[in-house]
Formats: sequence, C-alpha cells, structure tokens
Amino acid sequence: MPQSNSDPSASGSGKITIERNSRDDVQTRQIVVVFDGERKGELLFGDSLTFSATPGRHTLRVDNTWNHKDTELNISEGRDLRFVVKSTAGQFSRFLLVALGAGPIYVSIEPAPSHAQT
Repeated sequence: MPQSNSDPSASGSGKITIERNSRDDVQTRQIVVVFDGERKGELLFGDSLTFSATPGRHTLRVDNTWNHKDTELNISEGRDLRFVVKSTAGQFSRFLLVALGAGPIYVSIEPAPSHAQT
C-alpha cells in the first residue's frame, strides 16, 4: 500500500495534494517537495503528500536531487490544488540507467484534476 504523507494539524484555507503515480515515472530517486522554502516531505513512487496552504502567492518546488522544477501558485480561499509529479528519462538516459545504473533523470510537475468538494 502506498505511503501517504499528510499534515493532520493543517488548518489553512486550502490544501495542496501531490501524487507520484504516473505510468511514465522511472520509479527511481525520491522527489523532495518544498513549499515556500519549507521542506514538506519526499515522495517515492506510489506516494502522495497533502498539506495546507493559505491564500496568496506561493512557490512549489519539486527536486529529484538531479533536477528541480519550480511552480508559482496563486491560491484562492478554499481552493484545493492537486498535482502529479514524476521522474522521467530520455532514451539515452534509459540506456545509461540499464547499463550503468545511473543517468540523468528529469523531474516534472503537472496539474491534476481537482476533486469536487462536498
């Protein structure tokens, strides 16, 4: 069963959920999640992470220790955002991973459809 990291004490106006479950993911390296400079956790393949967020502008960074991506967010009151992160490798990188066990792996973050609130 996948691990789920969450902040149960969260009392903010919204929340951010990040999942790592894409079929395109090479399933190696952890992905570190940093929100406004604060480390929120790390994701292995199959994990998810949820934390609270106050309204306003924020920076979300995902980093697989080889490559990182930053996303600027403008969170409205009561808004829940969902993202999918993944580590991917190009054809040459896949060859290096198979042959040497290491190679450049790139990280990405994409919006996922939000769940309807009840």
